[in-house]
Amino acid sequence: MGRPLGSFDSDELDRPDLNKCPDCGCFFATDDCPLCGKICPEEMRAGNRQKVKPPKKKKGGYSGRVQFIPWYHTWVAMILISFVMPLAGIILFITSPYSKKLKIAIVAGVAVWLFVLPILGGLLLPTLMGWTEGALVNDDLSRTEYIETCEDMGVEDFQRYCEIERYVTMELTVEEKLTDDYGDTYYRCTDGTLSVYLRDCRLEERVGFLPGDMIRVWGESGGIGWVNADSGSEELPCLLLAYADFIG
Repeated sequence: MGRPLGSFDSDELDRPDLNKCPDCGCFFATDDCPLCGKICPEEMRAGNRQKVKPPKKKKGGYSGRVQFIPWYHTWVAMILISFVMPLAGIILFITSPYSKKLKIAIVAGVAVWLFVLPILGGLLLPTLMGWTEGALVNDDLSRTEYIETCEDMGVEDFQRYCEIERYVTMELTVEEKLTDDYGDTYYRCTDGTLSVYLRDCRLEERVGFLPGDMIRVWGESGGIGWVNADSGSEELPCLLLAYADFIG
């Protein structure tokens, strides 16, 4: 059955064989519109009008059909999988049936959250919070000022004050070089009677010491320490070594 004249049809964009009213959009075969009575202008008559292009269908738009989404492409599943296996979660987001812009935004957000933020946090947060470890010994003083601040004492006296903040100098003989689990260098030294650990925190060129070296050291109290060694772990008072000179 043909389309009746003088009426509208939402399923058709145009009727090239009919005139079209510029006001109400009605198609007709006469000179005037049967609805509004307006005379059809020449540019709207059959054969003179430009062909109307059909609108492009949007991708991902509603098609009127029910679309079943696999369980692994549901939001709950993809988010949970991203916590356990981040790479698998990103792959699921990329292959999901959702719009391209949404997938790009979600994948970028997951990548930033799981990879970029932890890396930046590990690098920047300690600095921002003041957690970066500076020198373990006072580096605001010059070498001369530091040496003048130190109090001369033996290991026996140092044992009494190793838990108290003090600047100390003493003469020692190196017994053994040690390295702890964190890679820090220690020297087990003695004054001939008792032993002490020197944690190497020198503020100058760190010339290595060998067993038998006699040295004058300047440093600060470092509490009680223990370092695993070939001879076993021994708990000893620890001096944070800032400066040292060979004396024999």
